[in-house]
Order: sequence, then structure tokens, then C-alpha cells
Amino acid sequence: MKVGVIVFPGSNCDRDLADAFRKAGADVTMVWHKDTTLPVGLDAIGIPGGFSFGDYLRCGAIAAQSPICRAVVDFANRGGFVIGICNGFQVLCETGLLPGVLMRNAGLKFICRAEGLRVETTDSPFTSAYSKGDEVTIPIAHHDGNYSAEADLVARLKGEDRVAFSYLDNPNGSAGDIAGVLSENRRVLGMMPHPERAVDSAQGNTDGAAVFTSLVGAMATA
Repeated sequence: MKVGVIVFPGSNCDRDLADAFRKAGADVTMVWHKDTTLPVGLDAIGIPGGFSFGDYLRCGAIAAQSPICRAVVDFANRGGFVIGICNGFQVLCETGLLPGVLMRNAGLKFICRAEGLRVETTDSPFTSAYSKGDEVTIPIAHHDGNYSAEADLVARLKGEDRVAFSYLDNPNGSAGDIAGVLSENRRVLGMMPHPERAVDSAQGNTDGAAVFTSLVGAMATA
């Protein structure tokens, strides 16, 4: 199983994301944002956290215009697996691959701590190794993690079982307590918490590992 991790100027979680995929058994290639094509044979793409292009304009807006993102959108539209974490979630929303936008935290402060989440669905390539209703602890580290969407969109996401994770104690004001959203075909996931920071006992927590083992398992059977 081959995974490409996209790297933008300002990415700072790209190596962590690559390591998380490798621990789950994937072969990982780092992909620079100025590339116009993806490596041949990729099964999935990871877009890491960080501060792409210094978070100028809206977070993720400049990165979404990078040459590689055209290839990422094409890959996703062909049914490829894509996960965007933190800044990667912002990028996926800015490309239009996921609905909604990420705004400043309700308290207007950067938040960095472990946060409780609830697994809302196991019917996705990213969450199948969990049980529905599982409560897990995943680190967050963001200033613009407030998932914002109209009430009818939030209701539709929940009605279509496209909310992957919800916050137990909403830290940033996200609509509907949403911490992670799936695309209509369920092959694209954007989530604000950092599962790659919870995959090894040396990190003090392995609650995020199932995101990567789920996806690698899905790639193996796709």
C-alpha cells in the first residue's frame, strides 16, 4: 500500500504523518507542493498539519491553489483515499473536496491539549477499526479549528452519517461539535485533531492509531 504525504512551505506535521502511516504498514513517499503530478501507484494521500504558507489569507487557501492540489482533487474525484489533518482539513475545505469552512476558535486563542472525541461512525475507511461510540483522546493544536457550516448542512452531515468524530467538550465552537467530516463517497476525511500524535506508547497514547490501521486495511481490500 502506497501513500503520498503532501508537503507545503510551513507544514510541520508531515514527518509525524508519514511515521504514523509507516507504523500501520504503508510505503510512504513525500510529495512537494510544486509537483504537478502524483507518484504512480498511490493508494492514498495524506495532507498534514502545520501552517501552510504562513496561514496568510484564510488558513489553507493558498495551499489549495498549489499545483499538486489539482492532482489531489483529480485523485479524490477518481475515488482515491485522502485524509487531511488540522491544516490539511482546512486545505480540503478550501479545495471544495469537503463542505464547510474552518474559522478562528470561538475563544480566539490557540488551543494545544489532549481532547476527548467520540467515534460517530465506523462506516468509513478511516474509522472501521473503532467501535461506534468509542470515546478516545486525541491531541489538538490549532487556532482556526472552528468548523463552521449552516444548520441545514450540519443536519445533512449527521443524517448521512458523515460526521466521523465529534468533540465531547467542544473546545473551539465547532458547529454540531464536529471534529471530523467525510466526503459523500466516504473516501475523503478531514479532521482537526491530530491522530498521528497518538500512535505510539512513547507518545503516551495510541488512540489515534486505528485511523491509520483502518485506512491501510481499506487500501488492501479496495
